[in-house]
Amino acid sequence: MSQPIAISPDRLLPADPGTRRIARDLLQRVQDLPIISPHGHVDAAVIEHNTPFPDPAALLVSPDHYVTRLIHSSGVPMDRMRASKVAEPDSRDVWHQFCKAWPLFDGTASGYWLRTQFSSVFGLETEISAETADASYDAISAKLAEPGFRPRQLFKDFNIDVLATTDDPLDTLASHEALAQDATFHGRVLPTFRPDAYLNIDSKDWSENVDRLIATAGDGGTGYGAYITALENRRRYFVERGAVSADHGVRTPATLKLDAADAARLFERARSGQATAQDRNDFEAHMLYQMARMSVEDGLVMTIHPGSYRNHHEPTFNTFGADTGHDIPFAVNYTEALRPVLQDFGTINDFHLVLFTMDETVFSRELAPLAGFYPSVYLGAPWWFLDAPDAMLRFRSAVTETAGFSRSSGFIDDTRAFCSIPARHDASRRIESAFLARLVAEHRISEERAHELIVDLVDDSPRRVFKL
Repeated sequence: MSQPIAISPDRLLPADPGTRRIARDLLQRVQDLPIISPHGHVDAAVIEHNTPFPDPAALLVSPDHYVTRLIHSSGVPMDRMRASKVAEPDSRDVWHQFCKAWPLFDGTASGYWLRTQFSSVFGLETEISAETADASYDAISAKLAEPGFRPRQLFKDFNIDVLATTDDPLDTLASHEALAQDATFHGRVLPTFRPDAYLNIDSKDWSENVDRLIATAGDGGTGYGAYITALENRRRYFVERGAVSADHGVRTPATLKLDAADAARLFERARSGQATAQDRNDFEAHMLYQMARMSVEDGLVMTIHPGSYRNHHEPTFNTFGADTGHDIPFAVNYTEALRPVLQDFGTINDFHLVLFTMDETVFSRELAPLAGFYPSVYLGAPWWFLDAPDAMLRFRSAVTETAGFSRSSGFIDDTRAFCSIPARHDASRRIESAFLARLVAEHRISEERAHELIVDLVDDSPRRVFKL
């Protein structure tokens, strides 16, 4: 039997009536503020060309590793949900698998975001289930076919002010330039410099990537010197086209300061295929230090996303590729790892270093104390497995007593799923309202001050931290 979608206006707000009243008022204060998304993975070309969205399964299920990983854990083969290197599943069958598995998402962040999208973005009135699979597929398909349901109109409808993408250093950024020059498009779509494939020796095709990098931007030079020059030149290219940040998806946040001669020797060993595991670790740590040095010089905000064991299940990676749900968090150390960078750049004006984590144990032990001393360090919003209601509350509780509110980055949606952006930001605003309401109810801050803080967290912080 079908049931109506239950979307309460008080979702995620405190259960206590008095505290909930305070949270409602705080949420109302920021509910209509524009969305600022300074880190995400939406393709700028989709917005430039106003590309129609694909079918419901290809839009909402197959590319979302949050969704496919949980269904896979219940015993559904991955090839029933995602394309492999040899076959592509039937979209309606994918949707049936998803609807059958929908009860698995009770209590999860994915379930919350998707249910909110189904109601507020796609206009579904009935909860999805195995029985309603075809009806919901057809209803969403009809919505996707509407002339106004395109990226540019939704950019406006979602009230997005700034949307940052994630881009290869050799990308031409043609779509970003086209959008910046398009008088009919209102909003900012900013590129982000993401050099991982050029810094990590273990990255696929690292040597070939370096060849292309040096040939494109090395000013005619060769070797390590030309490699550094090329990275500096491409960062400048990004800055000239609106970039405000450089993002680093590193294995660990380790940094190491080497002299040029030692770094060149490591570089050449790597190029010849003779680098040891220690060489690889040292070179990546040195290059993360170099990225910090370059951020000091060119002004790009430096964001670090460490702590993920990428492609944990090799058979799945070999068949389905990266970003298919088997990246698993591990513990990381920030205090020692970042000391070389913070010794040299931690107190330099206008250097902004935003630290993200998937390791909750470092919230109060390392990240909050670092941000509570170094003017350069900011606390990245809970990311990946932690961008969930309870985890966001734990983050705010763990860091605020040491670092306060001013050291926060603002919410980061970190999503490829364009239609999920408003649901994710709405969830963050509700969690911030709930946390501040508790402080007011406990007489730890005034209600007037809470109203100032909620605006700062939602709007002022991301603009300040990312220099928008």
